[in-house]
Amino acid sequence: MPCLRLAILVLLVIPAVLTASGQNKPSGQASSLKFVVLKDDNGKPVRNAAVILHPVGGNGKQSRGGFELKTDSEGKTESDGIPYGNLRVQVIAPGFQTFGQDYTINQPEQEMVIRLKRPQGQYSIYEKHPDSSASQPKKQQ
Repeated sequence: MPCLRLAILVLLVIPAVLTASGQNKPSGQASSLKFVVLKDDNGKPVRNAAVILHPVGGNGKQSRGGFELKTDSEGKTESDGIPYGNLRVQVIAPGFQTFGQDYTINQPEQEMVIRLKRPQGQYSIYEKHPDSSASQPKKQQ
């Protein structure tokens, strides 16, 4: 029975390791990426937003060699020749929260729609909140 468990474990682990190690190797293929940056609250384009692209290594760390694109008046920008693999995308625009997400580039053409949110107020324990009465203990009479 222990040999059977070991065999099953080997059959499950080896393909997963081979697949994971092959995801970040350059395949020689490149993609054309298109970005559309919109305001989350009304869907209008965000003009002059910085779209920053960084390759991400197999260890999840950002590699050197990133570059920046700027959106046009319609909130669009694009770049050709992006190698297949993992890519970290950051979007920075004045008056909006910074956006950041990792993507897997694995198609000849990909379009990414990014919705930027307005900054949120900080939560303070010194302010009254609508749900705060439910969490406080009731006074004894």
